Amino acid sequence: RTPGGVVALLLFAGLAFLLYDVASVRAGRPGMTWRRTLTDELATRRLDDTFVLAGAALAAALGLWLLVLALTPGKRSLLTMRPDVPRVRAGLERSAAALVLRDRAMEVPGVQSVRVKVTRRKVRARALAHFRDLDEVRSDLDSALRDGVEQLGLARRPGRSVRVRRPGK
Repeated sequence: RTPGGVVALLLFAGLAFLLYDVASVRAGRPGMTWRRTLTDELATRRLDDTFVLAGAALAAALGLWLLVLALTPGKRSLLTMRPDVPRVRAGLERSAAALVLRDRAMEVPGVQSVRVKVTRRKVRARALAHFRDLDEVRSDLDSALRDGVEQLGLARRPGRSVRVRRPGK
């Protein structure tokens, strides 16, 4: 909210400045020097001039960037949670979810170490198993992660990717 408020305040100040200049010109006073210079330059330059093309490219790039910002969701580090209570929205940071799931995975017998990465769509677990069969560890780890994701209460359940291997010698 703060960056949006700062941008809105700066736009308001700039537009108020321009409105003051337009009103003073309408009242019979001369316009500000920078505006007179800018309008004279724009009136005398051709459309294929390098400065005009560079300004147009800059304005187009800025507009495209603003469109991208408007269309992409904010707070990408948060995973939305199920709304159990009406009108209450909650989010869980991906790093916190990864930490909880890693602790859950370390409780599986046979797991020596595990790395868990949580993205918006997937939970990836990479584990090292030392004394149990790899398929058993993989199935137990997958069920532990499935239960852990269920208990996190996420609005959209991410998929799971589990890899188990033996430690290198």
